[in-house]
Amino acid sequence: MIKGLAITPPILGRISIGKVVEKNGKRLPEKDDSFTVTSQVQNREGWILHPFDEGLRKASIGGKIRSIPIRVLFNDPDLNLRAEYSLFDRATGRPMCTGNGEQCKRYMPSGLQTLPCPSPDNCELAKGGLCKPYGRLNVLIGDDDELGSFIFRTTGYNSIRSLAARLSYYKAVSGNLLACLPMELRLRGKSTTQSHRAPVYYVDLTVREGRTLEEAITEAKENDERRRSVGYDQAALDDAARLGFSNGSFEDSNEEIAEVVEEFYPESGSGPGVATSDATPAIPAKTSLKDKLDKKATGQTGESS
Repeated sequence: MIKGLAITPPILGRISIGKVVEKNGKRLPEKDDSFTVTSQVQNREGWILHPFDEGLRKASIGGKIRSIPIRVLFNDPDLNLRAEYSLFDRATGRPMCTGNGEQCKRYMPSGLQTLPCPSPDNCELAKGGLCKPYGRLNVLIGDDDELGSFIFRTTGYNSIRSLAARLSYYKAVSGNLLACLPMELRLRGKSTTQSHRAPVYYVDLTVREGRTLEEAITEAKENDERRRSVGYDQAALDDAARLGFSNGSFEDSNEEIAEVVEEFYPESGSGPGVATSDATPAIPAKTSLKDKLDKKATGQTGESS
């Protein structure tokens, strides 16, 4: 195995809740209120839709994909969803630092170093909001390729928090049969004061529609028994994936990093990233009474009271 190259699950396509559009000569991320399933091929208009996208839209209400039936590859939640704080250099697209809140890997003039990670709120390097939580979830859609996955990338707190919790809980209640559970991705909306009451969307994970949790666990046990009967070794698959991820310092390849930066780390003032539909904007600072009086005293027009 080539050292320094992360071996990741084979990718058949992408899942997103937005897209990158061109406005005034700039390519900017644009949010959406439904899923889109694409291939790995782009043209001038953007990513080419995967055939699964058309089928899911026909089966949905109003042509909007709000849920996707899926399974996951691994029993270990941390193999299905990898998330860490990430800081990229927008000029080069190169990852500068990734950390988990305890330790980080950071490029220094002397090379790659392992340092304490204080989290973005307490890190000098992360000032300006350039360091964000960055998650990648691999899922299986359909039964054509048992090891070929679709990847959902996000920098949204709500999506990462919800997906991490669900994966951990489902592993626990199923008796470590996470990879055998029939599940689906669901798009949910919420409003907060920070979003100025406008809906923000995030991705959740549930058992497949039409099944109770007990029924899903029963089906998972049947799937597990069938796999074991033909020699399918789930534990060995998890071990192989764990070894592959640990083989490189950073998961995304150089080809993917430029696309990741464009979608999820847009230039300042260009709006939130595609998959950060659940990242609520900061509330603008209010003008204080003292500031208003000072402005009036100097003849300037202040904020209306």
